Amino acid sequence: MTTWVALLRGVNVSGAGKLPMVEFRALLEEVGLGRVETYIQSGNAVFDSTLSAAELEGMIRGGVAARFGFAPDCFVLGAEEIAAALSDHPFAGAEGNRVHVTFLRQTPAPDEAALRALALPGDGWHIAPRRFTLHMPGGFGSSKLAGKLPRLLPGPMTARNLRTVAALVAMVQARA
Repeated sequence: MTTWVALLRGVNVSGAGKLPMVEFRALLEEVGLGRVETYIQSGNAVFDSTLSAAELEGMIRGGVAARFGFAPDCFVLGAEEIAAALSDHPFAGAEGNRVHVTFLRQTPAPDEAALRALALPGDGWHIAPRRFTLHMPGGFGSSKLAGKLPRLLPGPMTARNLRTVAALVAMVQARA
């Protein structure tokens, strides 16, 4: 059995994509995933399975679509990948709610000039395999760069702040 982390995009945001975590846990257990736990209301789950990440992504997305009527993008990460998201960036010591990790299907290659043009003083970013980490000392809500990421990093994506990533890493490590 492998421990996996699932991250859903656009769940329980501004009244859209309603997905009660109790029902999400039940769905994951019904499809055969083991030791299912969820974290906060934004579509984060930790579980065990023998299936591959690609198989799990399709199964979870399809299960949510069948039961709840919408098919959110789903990213399934292994223990090493979620742990790397927590530590593989140059923003150690920054407040966890000021650093957001955007998970992607592939390693991004954004237009650096466009990033710089939108960045506020102090903003910074780091590119890693299948991730774009953004540090916004002024906060996510005031960042022009954060709002333009879907245009600058095309393709499916979902973001979590470092506090959430740290909590998910702790949940994974507690299973060892």
